[in-house]
Amino acid sequence: MKASRFFIGTLKEAPADAEIVSHKLMVRAGMIRRVAGGIYNYLPIGLRSIRKVEQIVREEMNRAGAIELLMPAVQPAELWQESGRWEKYGPELLRFKDRKQSDFVMGPTHEEVVTDIARNQIKSYRQLPVNFYQVQTKFRDEIRPRFGVMRGREFIMKDAYSFDKDIEGLKGSYQKMYDAYVRIFTRLGLQFRAVAADNGSIGGSGSHEFHVIAETGEDDIAYCPTSDFAANVEAADALPLIATRGPATEALTKTATPGAAKCEAVAALLGIPLERTIKSIILATDNEGAEPTIWLLMLRGDHDLNEIKVAKLEGLANFRFATEAEIVEWFGTPPGYLGPLNTKKPVKVIADRTVANMSDFVVGSNEVDFHTTGVNWGRDLPEPVVADIRNVKKGNPSPDGKGVLDICRGIEVGHVFQLGTKYSDAMGATFLAENGKPAPMQMGCYGIGITRILGAAIEQNFDEKGIIWPESIAPFEVVLCPMGMDRSELVREHAERIYDELVKAGVDVILDDRGERPGVMFADWELIGVPHRLVIGERGLKEGKIEYQGRRDAEPTLLPAEEAAQAVVQKVRAALAR
Repeated sequence: MKASRFFIGTLKEAPADAEIVSHKLMVRAGMIRRVAGGIYNYLPIGLRSIRKVEQIVREEMNRAGAIELLMPAVQPAELWQESGRWEKYGPELLRFKDRKQSDFVMGPTHEEVVTDIARNQIKSYRQLPVNFYQVQTKFRDEIRPRFGVMRGREFIMKDAYSFDKDIEGLKGSYQKMYDAYVRIFTRLGLQFRAVAADNGSIGGSGSHEFHVIAETGEDDIAYCPTSDFAANVEAADALPLIATRGPATEALTKTATPGAAKCEAVAALLGIPLERTIKSIILATDNEGAEPTIWLLMLRGDHDLNEIKVAKLEGLANFRFATEAEIVEWFGTPPGYLGPLNTKKPVKVIADRTVANMSDFVVGSNEVDFHTTGVNWGRDLPEPVVADIRNVKKGNPSPDGKGVLDICRGIEVGHVFQLGTKYSDAMGATFLAENGKPAPMQMGCYGIGITRILGAAIEQNFDEKGIIWPESIAPFEVVLCPMGMDRSELVREHAERIYDELVKAGVDVILDDRGERPGVMFADWELIGVPHRLVIGERGLKEGKIEYQGRRDAEPTLLPAEEAAQAVVQKVRAALAR
């Protein structure tokens, strides 16, 4: 590729709405341009990187035995109504009507469509297992699209769907996809972790997320540095921090705590550790034609509620936070001094695992400016319903028993699910089993955010000059920067010769023949992030040298002019082989 025949749209300044590094650099490097909130044009430089990501993904999906197809972005509402997600998915599902007033959606995912294919095309166990995949545009109507391609509304995704005859087959298909994802992200040159995860709106029985490790990530990942354990904080098991409950040693005492509406303030006022206080969180579940059920969830004062875990508890699938009016009606006081003792109306109490083993703890007295100290289970309160309802914290014991947890930030770029029969049951996707009887297909679902990978890679690889691409997804592997090519025949001859040698060797090279000043050329290609640069100047050529600099190198080195092309080929191949 010659730069004079290519489009290079670099900018000196990032737009005002760009909040994170990847958004700023993708705009400045001429990769994307905003069309509307969360919707972007992908300019030629950006598209080149997208195609390279897609190529790696396709190669590994094909290697794993998946079969490519293409499903429509626009999907009929009937399929979503069959699965039950028409009502459940929420406002992110863009619904619209055609000219005949028929309901459609812009697909955020394709479980319904692919299940429709399976139920119509797969009749016998002899056709299983099968795994279909596609690379397709998705649309999710995010309430607040931000961070460029990291949380856009329109994006490109690879999604795959496996169909098996039994659970063992599903587990095998799942493992194949898990292994394929490890190979994909390794080839992409990214530092990543696979973590146990919650299934969210997709549903199913088990899942793993693949996260690129970056400080700007939206997800907290709990991992054990001394073992293989890793999980999204949403899904990480929080073990009790107190092994056994101690005996009661204090009398139950109503204590004045004026102005202390937070656990931290109570602990400071009473001169006790925050770990001895209890945080009361009040939830409600609605009952048709009757008053709501009110729930009091008890957490240690230094812990945070995990809403994902709570929603999985019996009776709390559709919980909401109680209103202040409901709190006053049930407890007799506004929030700040709430507790399980002497409520005005009955409430259901759930204690976190750690709280269930506490003794002599402090709770709100359900009276403004008062808390009750010396509270104990059995003596002062009935034995609680116990559940894991909190987020893990750094230093907590690892659920695998092999150390303690640390927390890092991650950007989710892939997710694999064991769906089971969630969609095949709802939509009647059955096959004739070996016994001649119909059985539901066991499904798996496997997604990779193609465009999000670009943002995640940049968040992990950049400096003050711009992007530092891994070789595998850089828009170009090598850039040639000739000095005064339009004025020096010597420079032109060597630039053209090296360019031709690199092209013949299969290197993705661009020759900057725009006639720009050296500073402009260097700034553009450092911003764009090309991994390897050769600078061809008349002075160096007269000494038989060409200047080489890797994007991560602090200083350039000199190469023999006649050997420069081959040296760069070796560097590119070595980088891709890692």
